Amino acid sequence: MKVLAISGSLRKDSYNTRLLEAAEEVIGDRADIESFDIGKIPHYHGDQDGETKPQAVQELLDAIASADGLLIATPEYNYSLPGVLKNAIDWASRPAYKSVLKGKPTAILSASISATGGVRAQVHLRDILAGTLTPVLHAPDFLVPTAQHKFDETGKLTDEPTQQMLERRMGEFLGWVEGHQQA
Repeated sequence: MKVLAISGSLRKDSYNTRLLEAAEEVIGDRADIESFDIGKIPHYHGDQDGETKPQAVQELLDAIASADGLLIATPEYNYSLPGVLKNAIDWASRPAYKSVLKGKPTAILSASISATGGVRAQVHLRDILAGTLTPVLHAPDFLVPTAQHKFDETGKLTDEPTQQMLERRMGEFLGWVEGHQQA
């Protein structure tokens, strides 16, 4: 099984990127995890969305197409998801209703220094993915509030309850993706 991990944060020491790294550790050899850097994706421009796409966009499309499932970790900016993540989804959502996102099992995670943990970003991301016909794991929001207290200085997840919750969620996600493969 192949899972594509996308962090909605470009920050070097992003808690969301660290959360994806912790998820990869939890998943271990149950799936191959590939991370994709959306920072290299140009702003969506309809005039560039033809037969030949910008190279970074084509790489994103190929990575999504070859994955069995998507794992997206998003911070919350101004009560929503970051523009860079929305931009990547805009590129990947073409052609409408026939894109590489259609039917791709996806799980959403969030880590934030705030007490709400990114809940509003997840709501918006679910709405956006509904518009691309991308199924999202039907489970309570996976939130890591006050993330600055749950990772150590090397970026390792050290909070035991969060670690246990992540182990359960990744097990649920992998089982769900496997079910999609067999269907």
